Parts: sequence; C-alpha cells; structure tokens
Amino acid sequence: MAKAKVLVFAPADPTGESRKMLEEAGCELILGDASWDTPQGNSEAEMAKLTEGCDALMGTSIRSTPISQKIMQSSKNLRIVAKFTIGVDDVDVDAGTELGILVTHGPTESNWGGVAEGTITNMLTLLKKVRERDRHLKTTGEWRDPDLQGTYFGSRASDGYKGITLGIIGLGRIGSRVAKLMRPWGMRMLACDPYVPDSKFAESGVQRVDLPALLRESDIVTLHVVLTKETRHMISGPQLAMMKPTAILINTSRGFCVDEKALIETLQKGKIAGAALDVFENEPLAPDSPLRKMGDKVLLSPHMVSSNIGSGLKPGLLWATRSVISALRGEVPDNVYNKEVIQQWQSRFGGKNLL
Repeated sequence: MAKAKVLVFAPADPTGESRKMLEEAGCELILGDASWDTPQGNSEAEMAKLTEGCDALMGTSIRSTPISQKIMQSSKNLRIVAKFTIGVDDVDVDAGTELGILVTHGPTESNWGGVAEGTITNMLTLLKKVRERDRHLKTTGEWRDPDLQGTYFGSRASDGYKGITLGIIGLGRIGSRVAKLMRPWGMRMLACDPYVPDSKFAESGVQRVDLPALLRESDIVTLHVVLTKETRHMISGPQLAMMKPTAILINTSRGFCVDEKALIETLQKGKIAGAALDVFENEPLAPDSPLRKMGDKVLLSPHMVSSNIGSGLKPGLLWATRSVISALRGEVPDNVYNKEVIQQWQSRFGGKNLL
C-alpha cells in the first residue's frame, strides 16, 4: 500500500519531533525542494502543484499563499488541513467545509491564556502609566508628578467610586479568561458576542450588551475575535466615534479587525485616549507607520502577546501532528474548527485507515 502523503506547507519543527512522529506513523512527507524549516510554494499555482495527491496538509501561518479552494481541490484525497496556530484566517474554511475536508487548529492554553494575561498587562501599563513613571524617575531626577496619577480600576465602598467599565468584544476562550481574571477587581464588565449563550455571560460575570452600547459605555475596549468577513474592520471610523474620548482600545486578536487608518486618524485627533496593539494590518509594522511616532499614546508589540515560556508553536505543532495521524487513520481529531463538516467527512473517510 502506498504511503499517506503529507505536505508541510509552512514548517516549524526545530527539534524534529513532529517529523519523527509522522515518519514513524508511515507518512511520506512532501517538502518540495526546501528544507523542513522553509515555507513551501511561492504562489497558489505552486502550492496547488505540491498538493496534488496529498492526503493531508499541515503548517503554521502562511499568509503569503493562503490555503485556497483551488489548492484544496488539487487533491481529491485530501482529508485534513491542520494548522499549528489557533488562527485559521489563512485557510478558506468555507471551501474546506464544502469539499468535505477537516480544518483543525491549535487552541493551546499556553497561547490563548497568554493572550489574556498580555491583554491585562496592556490595560495596566496604559492606565497605571507604568512607562511614564519609570521614564520620569530615570530621566528627570525629580520625584512625584501629579500628571502621573493612574486610574483605579475597581469600585470602592469607602467613597462611592464606581470604578471603570471594561468592554470585551468576543467571549470565547480569551475573552472569558480576561473576564475571569478581572472579576475580583470589582469593575463593571460588559461583553458582546452574538454566538455565545446567556449562560456564558453569567458564568463570566459580564453583562450582555450590543456593540454600540459597549463602545459608548466602556473605558477599555478589548477585542478577542477571529478574523472573518464579519469581523474584518469591525472597528472603523463610525465605531471609534462612539467611544469615550478618555477610552483606550486594545487589539490582541487580528490586525484586520481594526481599520488601522481610521484608528491612526482617531488617535491623532485625540478622539480616544490611547491604544495597545499587538497585531497590525500589515506585519511587520512599517518603519514609517504613524503608530511608531505617537509616544505613550500607543503601546506596541510585535505580535508577541502569546509568547511566554512554554508557549509558542510547539504545543500546536504536536497537536496538529496528532490530528493529521488521527485523520489518516479515519478518526476525527479533537480540535476540528469546522465542526459542521464532521458528518460529511465521516461518510467519506471514517474508518478508512491509510497508515
């Protein structure tokens, strides 16, 4: 029997552990003319050619050559597209579902939990003026400055201070973790997510509101959504105009969820107080981006909010590897993103072992 063919379209396996697992399972790895550590295919046509005859595709992000319908259609045997990352915006998931192909991802807690913690770090850094206080003490030689007072987050029974309002857009893994971590602070929390039941809002200790209400009432607005047609530029000029002039925006989800041009204009005009951004529409962020020149009004990070010891691609890489092996054995993996395709997939591939 011919070996199952696996194209690793965007490799990331410095230890060789994934490669060993696949080879020991009996897979033939398709790496083109490149090494294990080099992305494959410089165009859709090249990628489609590499995919011919493959039973599985796997890799990390490949925004330069997204996994399109044409690429997936180039192999009638294709069972699975397995991403090492939590995001699947570089895969045409709808096309995969239509073609009866599983799309899996890597929502590892070490990564999404790190995003939640990083989001809170951003809130505190901006509103507690951490950078400004540090710089003041190191550079001026002076002591306290009244302009360096921070914001108190929670409510206070002692003097009736009601605290600030946190607005969470998207109450999935990350958004609900942010809510859970901030709940003891005693602040008011709002959330918007049309795909989550009321019970999840109650469990997270947040009040369900629509997006306009969240934008109008929140002192911090933080995005935790995946990139879809619905969420692309979900925060643009009209939405930014709804926010308080004292509010800050945090985006640790996907760059294209925020209209960067509109955000820059809003910040330059002082219509909101600041922003913390880990993601951008085009990455790396251009050297001449106005965002680099806004001082303490913005807090920037090079798409590293989830980067902590024990995180990174390895957990997702190994999860994806196990998922590919499961699918090639005719079994449904435990991290399917397009769950609606499972019944169709089982009728095509269920129980059909290629290994």
